[in-house]
Amino acid sequence: MPLDHYHLLGRSGLRVSPMALGAMTFRAAGWGSSDEEAAQMVDIYIDRGGNFIDTANFYGGMGGSEELLGTLVKGRRHPLVLSTKYSLTTRPGDPNNAGNHRKSMVQAVEDSLRRLQTDYIDLLYLHMWDYRTPVEEILRAFDDLVRSGKVLYAGLSDVPAWQASRMQAIADLRGWSPFCALQISYSLIERTVERELIPMAREMGMGVSPWSPLGGGVLSGKYGRGEASPRKDMNTATGRLSERSLEIAAVVCAVADDIGCTPAQVALAWTMQDSVVTSPVLGVRTPTQLEDNLGALDVTLGADHLCRLDAVSKVPLGFPHETLQGPFMATAFGGVEVEKRG
Repeated sequence: MPLDHYHLLGRSGLRVSPMALGAMTFRAAGWGSSDEEAAQMVDIYIDRGGNFIDTANFYGGMGGSEELLGTLVKGRRHPLVLSTKYSLTTRPGDPNNAGNHRKSMVQAVEDSLRRLQTDYIDLLYLHMWDYRTPVEEILRAFDDLVRSGKVLYAGLSDVPAWQASRMQAIADLRGWSPFCALQISYSLIERTVERELIPMAREMGMGVSPWSPLGGGVLSGKYGRGEASPRKDMNTATGRLSERSLEIAAVVCAVADDIGCTPAQVALAWTMQDSVVTSPVLGVRTPTQLEDNLGALDVTLGADHLCRLDAVSKVPLGFPHETLQGPFMATAFGGVEVEKRG
């Protein structure tokens, strides 16, 4: 599957590449890409047919990622689908410069348009749920921005499934702009989203764009049990690096050896098995990492490999899902086979 084999994003008509280039590493002080590396990655991605580049107003020292990206795509912006996010502060101390409310959203969009050197944002995500703002305010503000032409499509990131589904239903009922994308953490070491968020996205028409599909790099196999590094310490602090995740990474490495590819390619290929996954976000730091990650588009995982990966990474679905998949479910169909198709 080449990068120019485009997917529709959710139930929209927007065409995006099967992998998105993440710009979180752009101007990330201390651990990110140099400007030269960022430029090379943008060139490689676009030259290969890629059109979906993801950033946020908070990335790169509160706006640095957007500023660099705007410069790098100048003169070739219109074929691209640029996604950015709002919700996190770019002016600490200002209570209205963060959160999900209308003032925060409108200010963020105006600032992002300036930094990206464009007059419209293809896809605007709500970055992180704030547990404060009324959903009607969020929905109407998104709809107003879409109607103004400053934003073309709306998406959600890091939002509880029940709130996302509730907002999508309200938008549908009121004729407001729906959400076509859901950006969530999804990988072989983070499968809890299969309980609610993945099924919700499929049912409500949102294309899933996983962030951290390599589990912060853990699934690349580069973290052993002995050595130390700043990124390893960060992954340990966030819970990504554990005995369980190292066990999963070991199986990923074994499958990669069987196939003759890299562990990162196996992990990325796994995320794309579910048809609701539209475009994983590649959080790469160097052109070499980008080339390696793009190689996942040529990887095919066999049934045996998928079984091994599933067995080592599977998480309990919990109630009510396990009860509904148990023996009592047969009573709902009177003892006959009933198939849901499509």
